[in-house]
Amino acid sequence: MKYIFGPVASRRFGMSLGVDLSPDKKRCNFDCIYCELEPEKLVDFYDNPPEVEEIMEDIKKAVKRYDFDFLTITSNGEPTLYPYLSELIDEIDKIKQFKTLILSNSSTINKKEIQEALKKLDIVKLSLDAVTPSIFKKIDRPHKSIKIEDIIEGIKNFRKIYDKELIIEILVVKGINDKEDEFKKLNDVLKDINPDRVDISTIDRPPAYNVEGVSTDRLFELSKYIENQNIFIPTREKLDFKIENLTKEELLTTLKKRPFSESDVKNIFDEHTQRIFNDLLKENLIEEVWVGGIKFYKAYV
Repeated sequence: MKYIFGPVASRRFGMSLGVDLSPDKKRCNFDCIYCELEPEKLVDFYDNPPEVEEIMEDIKKAVKRYDFDFLTITSNGEPTLYPYLSELIDEIDKIKQFKTLILSNSSTINKKEIQEALKKLDIVKLSLDAVTPSIFKKIDRPHKSIKIEDIIEGIKNFRKIYDKELIIEILVVKGINDKEDEFKKLNDVLKDINPDRVDISTIDRPPAYNVEGVSTDRLFELSKYIENQNIFIPTREKLDFKIENLTKEELLTTLKKRPFSESDVKNIFDEHTQRIFNDLLKENLIEEVWVGGIKFYKAYV
């Protein structure tokens, strides 16, 4: 099947079946310095696009063959460049036994036709690596027609018409967007967007350029500057970052400002804080919230 990969066990979304809308070559309007794909000339359109029926033929075969939680629309590049995206989503909806998700770099989110297409999906994940124009250009290396101001405005406008699960991802690169000041600016923008979840990650695969990720501990440190959001930090490594010896009141205050994922509770709460946490659960002072297949705990406000 040309357009299908997986299913794969995603750290963020459970079992996911991927749909690659550009399997033959990279078609992207970003040349991100952390991308694992080899650099290609930037494009702002999709040349020789396949017909919807051709892609759907592969999807229908995969649906009969595999069990999965999410159908993830992605691309060897940027999936929203595919010109028949809205029609494809409509056809997928006709056979839906799963949740639908798209992974986008946000470059086209200011376009009304893209907003109308994406609002039909169950989950939309948009990248927002930086909000300062110079840092945005350095990390995402966009097509000359793309401005971060338009992306931010586009995400805000999309949120006004999209009432399902919106996830923002920030990918952190050492020496580029890993400063506290940039995260404070991101926090101000995220307040206006009000996403359901914020994923903060770093380089996980060998990049095409000579750049490095940051430690997971550093991701947790930077996450302190993102307030009142459901933050998910995917990790495979043992953490030194710990939350220790909190009182009941301190933990409640913390969970009001910053909900923690189930993996956070297991990995970064010390034994004492975990006991306090379990007591709060028994007293029904903490609620469970599921976003994109991830369980979060937050204190009742």
